[in-house]
Formats: sequence, C-alpha cells, structure tokens
Amino acid sequence: MGLISILFSNPALFIILAVVLLYSVIFHEVAHGWVARLFGDNTALINGRLTLNPASHIDPIGTLMLFLAGFGWAKPVPVNYYNLNNSRLALFCVSLAGCFTNIVIATAALILLKFSFINSHPAYSIILPIVVRINITLGAFNLIPIPPLDGSKILMSFLPYRAQESLLRIEPYGFFILIFLIFTGILTPVIVFMQSLIYSLISIFF
Repeated sequence: MGLISILFSNPALFIILAVVLLYSVIFHEVAHGWVARLFGDNTALINGRLTLNPASHIDPIGTLMLFLAGFGWAKPVPVNYYNLNNSRLALFCVSLAGCFTNIVIATAALILLKFSFINSHPAYSIILPIVVRINITLGAFNLIPIPPLDGSKILMSFLPYRAQESLLRIEPYGFFILIFLIFTGILTPVIVFMQSLIYSLISIFF
C-alpha cells in the first residue's frame, strides 16, 4: 500500500506512519552528530542539533520526497571534520552512522514482525513493512558515493587527500547531479543494488 493512499484510506494510520518515518530521518542525522561528538566535535551540540525535536531537523523538500519517492532527508547536522580526532576513522564512523541507524531501525522492525501477535495486528502489519522498506531505501540511497551523500564521505575516508579534494569540488553541484540521476532513472539500479546488499546483511541475523 502506498503512503499517499494510506492518507486517504486511513488518516490516523498515516499520521502514526508519518511520525515514525520522520523520526527515521531525524535519527539518521542525530546519529551523525552524536558520533562526531564522540570523536571530539561538538558543532552539532553547539548548534542545538543533538535534539529529537522535529522543528530542528525537518527539511520541507526532504520530507515531501520521503512520502512521494520513498526516500528523503532532514537538514544535515553540521560537523566540523577538522575537529575530529583520528580523522580518517572518525570520518568513516561519522559518515556511516546515519546509514547504520537506518539499518538498525529496519532490523528492529523486521524482528517485531517475527512476533505473530504483532504481525497479525492490522496497523502493525501495514506500518512495519513500510518502515523496513523506507529505512533500507534511506540507508541504500545515502551510501551512494556522490556528494553530499554519506557514501561520498565514507569513500573519502579511504582516499588520498588530493582525491578527497577532487570529490569535494563536486559537492556544490551534487544536489543537481542527484536530482538529474533520480528523475532520469539512472540511479535506480544503483539504489536497488545497495538495497540488496543491506537486505543480505540483515538476513544474517534471521
């Protein structure tokens, strides 16, 4: 069942689902800030972004995309990478934190679906599969190594500094590149491939 169709068929269920999905992107961003803090950067804390208050995180376009396209984003949590201790490891961990959080959420939803009393509940049987699908899509999308997505910074943690600088030069144009690749369908096989990798990873625990 599509997200928009739920809005018209069951508005109360849509509101519950909307809250869960919004917090999926919020947890994604807060995870970046918390891991950055562990490595010595308090930028997110100073800017009031280590909060679960939706008002601090919601991006109107990203939220709309979440419900229309099945993936979206919140306002990026600010990280000053020059403040991070053990820079390469920190860059890797901070960048992976958001995707990892979405994978954990998807795994938790799958575990809940294993319980018959939850799986047989009309609301949960609709909400939890969508939570799984959206969070795996969020994780897969953000793992793509195109700036400003997390995958680009994960890749940067392994690259020599000159290659990092070259990748950073693309970042001002990254959003437009992504929009073009999404709406032309070029990015779809990449997202599907990333999704299959995440499903394979999660399946280890089942």
